[in-house]
Amino acid sequence: MTDATLPAARRSRWSQFWVLTKPRVVQLIVFCAFIGMVLAIPGLPDAAASVRILVACFGIWLVASAAAAFNCLVEKNIDVRMKRTAWRPTARGELPDWQALLFSGLLCGAGCLLLWLYVNPLTMWLTLATFVGYAVIYTVVLKPLTPQNIVIGGASGAMPPVLGWAAMRGDLAPEAWLLFLIIFVWTPPHFWALALYRIDDYRRSGLPMLPVTHGREFASLHVFLYTLILLAACLLPVVYGMSSWLYFFVALFLSGGFCWYGFRLWRNYSDALARRTFRWSLWHLSGIFAALLVDHYLF
Repeated sequence: MTDATLPAARRSRWSQFWVLTKPRVVQLIVFCAFIGMVLAIPGLPDAAASVRILVACFGIWLVASAAAAFNCLVEKNIDVRMKRTAWRPTARGELPDWQALLFSGLLCGAGCLLLWLYVNPLTMWLTLATFVGYAVIYTVVLKPLTPQNIVIGGASGAMPPVLGWAAMRGDLAPEAWLLFLIIFVWTPPHFWALALYRIDDYRRSGLPMLPVTHGREFASLHVFLYTLILLAACLLPVVYGMSSWLYFFVALFLSGGFCWYGFRLWRNYSDALARRTFRWSLWHLSGIFAALLVDHYLF
């Protein structure tokens, strides 16, 4: 058992801070930002570009971690009612609110300063806007207000490759927005699959997630419909000329698999199938961006 999986009462204070950053979620965010960075550069990055990539990844990691910590603080009363999140140090009262808030502020300030000084102001402002979009607009306003929360709020989660592109090019080219679109469309079926098999958790939380407000059949249908839109979105880099046949076949396989899971979920729902659909969604996004990376360097 690692330190990160110990019950909150047995973890050190620094480990509790680490938990607040939601390391696995932020890891995927930084990975998508990194892909945006390398796709913005033709060929292999030189020494200067490599340093910029490392600094930009670290700056984005700091701000993303700050947003995660702020989310834990704001949602502590919701987290305590959900089995999936009740162990968080803010939900258990193990970490004082002022320490969580200070920790989030320091991370955000350090990340923004790093991006401003050593990357470029555009990346800093975009990253800060993403923090506000996720931590304030999504967490505080949209999430408790509407079952379309994850659709609208998904814009913040889709920004990492745009941040990465801006870090290396200092502009917002169409290619960056194609990457944004993929994550934006991927987000609803990803989270609704989770909410489907965690529906009791979300009922207790009081959050108006789609499976709670409209039922499992309606939510499952929307998972399937979004996977069809996602399939089309994932093929756009090929249509636009960003990627070649290697990415095409990987995207077709991963997105087609997601559609198949979505269809089965709609026609013959089970919690086990919803859990497998959620897991496939994680493999899907990671695989799509990894394929973009490999295709970029091989072709």
